[in-house]
Amino acid sequence: MNPVREASPALPRNTEVPSSLIGALLEGLPEPAWLVDGDSLTVSVINRAALRLLGLKPERALGQSPAALCGSLEDEAFWQGASRDPFARIRSDTVLTHSDGQPRWVSRSISPVHTPGGARYWLVLLHDQTRRRRAEAERETLLAELRATLESTADGILVVDLSGRVRSFNRRFAKLWGLPGGLTHEPGDAGIWLSLQRVMRDGEQYRLRIEALLDAPLMRSSDVLRLADGRVLEQVSLPQMSRGEPIGRVFSFRDLSEKLAAHQRIEELGRSDVLTGAPNRRALADRIVQLMAAVETGEPSPVFALLHLDLDRFKQINDTLGHSYGDRVLREVVERLRGAVGANDTLARLGGDEFALLVDGAQMFEAEAAARRVQQVLAEPFTFDTLSFTVTASCGVALYPGDGGTPDELMASAERAMHWVKESGRAGFRFHVPRKEVDLLYRMRLDHDMRQALAQGRFRLHYQPQVELGSDRVIGAEALIRWRDPQRGEISPAEFIPLAEESGFVVAIGDWVLREAVAQAAHWLSRGLRMPVAVNVSALQFQQAHFVQTVADALRESMLPASMLELELTEGVLLGDADEALKRMQALDALGVTLSIDDFGTGYSSLAYLKRFPIRRLKIDRSFVQGLPGDASDVGIANAIVQMGRALGLQVIAEGVETEAQRDFLAQAGCHEFQGFLFARPLRPDEFEQRVRPRRHVVDAAVSGWLGLANG
Repeated sequence: MNPVREASPALPRNTEVPSSLIGALLEGLPEPAWLVDGDSLTVSVINRAALRLLGLKPERALGQSPAALCGSLEDEAFWQGASRDPFARIRSDTVLTHSDGQPRWVSRSISPVHTPGGARYWLVLLHDQTRRRRAEAERETLLAELRATLESTADGILVVDLSGRVRSFNRRFAKLWGLPGGLTHEPGDAGIWLSLQRVMRDGEQYRLRIEALLDAPLMRSSDVLRLADGRVLEQVSLPQMSRGEPIGRVFSFRDLSEKLAAHQRIEELGRSDVLTGAPNRRALADRIVQLMAAVETGEPSPVFALLHLDLDRFKQINDTLGHSYGDRVLREVVERLRGAVGANDTLARLGGDEFALLVDGAQMFEAEAAARRVQQVLAEPFTFDTLSFTVTASCGVALYPGDGGTPDELMASAERAMHWVKESGRAGFRFHVPRKEVDLLYRMRLDHDMRQALAQGRFRLHYQPQVELGSDRVIGAEALIRWRDPQRGEISPAEFIPLAEESGFVVAIGDWVLREAVAQAAHWLSRGLRMPVAVNVSALQFQQAHFVQTVADALRESMLPASMLELELTEGVLLGDADEALKRMQALDALGVTLSIDDFGTGYSSLAYLKRFPIRRLKIDRSFVQGLPGDASDVGIANAIVQMGRALGLQVIAEGVETEAQRDFLAQAGCHEFQGFLFARPLRPDEFEQRVRPRRHVVDAAVSGWLGLANG
């Protein structure tokens, strides 16, 4: 007997099953099902579960070919063979189509059913797998996205279970750790840690760390790993959770080697000079702090010297030969200075043409020897291409701990000593000597208040009459700046003008004095008082490219004739570019402005510039007037200046005349004019006008005065 046929279900013999009972049986099944008539091969009975699965009404399903309900190629082939084999059966997964056009994945089985009366049927049973299949598809999509994400990240990722066995890792992880092809370790392998341990600088310590992490499934950690090949990795480990419970660990690894190398390079650049490669100011300060810290560690109190060097007239090298040659000089200076320091000493470039030498263990004698070595190595000629020249340096020396308890204080002391060398003629060295009268904080505050005073209109001008010797006629007025501060009271020009010159603010002050004095002279002229005025011009103000235009604008704005303005120049304006100074003087002379030389004899007096430049007046400085007529030296100098001025056709005026004896001597010597307390102190504009109004014989002559410094 055929075993397939014996296995086919059959109803009891001599029993006919009513169709209503068959329908009830199908409705009782929990899964979709229908019954196919074996003779017609059409659907004869179908339950509601099947209708819901197909999305059909009974009339659209009953009487249909079974291939119409589940029409895969496999089903079509089965039903074609079923007409020849009444005992055929099948069980497999297939796809049917819902009435909405969407596929439904099902597990389908077809079994023959024979009745005693000879009727035969096939029972089709289905199990809907759509949700499972869609969930699997979604999981596969998510896994694919996760794999793509893990592979695209720059970090190496390793996922292990709670026992440390591999669950997953990406290619970056395999590359970081040198796993060949990423195939050395497969999921389930717990030996991966041995592979990682082998390439660690301290593998045993790493093993203990991993064991501690695996024993504490909720621990989070971040570690820096140093590999035997010199690379540095960052390892971050986080617990992997599922439904609130730890199921494993996720390790991420990032190569920090390039980042650390870049940071180290940045740190080196931040502590060294780009041009010369020498340590910079920051590195020097760190070295000073390191030496000073020895006191706190219980070591013997350190002593050392700090030398601050500034190349003399280095700007001339840049201006004459160009910055490329200047850079070559700076590099050569560093090379020479390196040969003048010991192994424990520090050479630094502070910026521009300034350098510093920290001489460890040096006291006064050792510091002096170091300063002399510096002067000696720089004394050798510099030769570039066909050029040979000499470079000198001014050197200030500060000693620790006497000259400063912090790096800033020590460096400031050495710098101040260097500036004293500059002021004394350059090309030498000097130790720092405390000067209690120099209050840097006070100077900073004074500088700030001075700038505020100009912005808030607190400066004012006083005018001192200038008098013709022999007639006592007032021929002009010297403009003198005054400043009354709300807190400090009256501040002497001798106090704030040098600070203004040092900071460059004297240019702004000088421009204000010029416009104010010109406006006052124009006001007097409008009231019938023809009184020429003069203002002093500092060397820095005169050297401004727009200075001539500034003078022209001031005259035009006030509509004052240029002949009523005198510009009083110090001899310092002649020490720079003489040709440029001559051009500006000629331009001012062309405007009609009178030019004079202030404090003649106290600077670099030269008959050459008196003949060459369009100068009309000389002023004898008060220092040569005070001793008259009793001081033989002052008598000789005053007579020489007067005679020289008269020989050159220049007007000569003396300042600081306080006694009749001084006035009489100057008159007898041939001096033309004088000013001083003997005649009048500096006066407010209204006081000046009242003083000179009764004197109707006022001549057109210039007024001179040093900007704010003269006291009468």
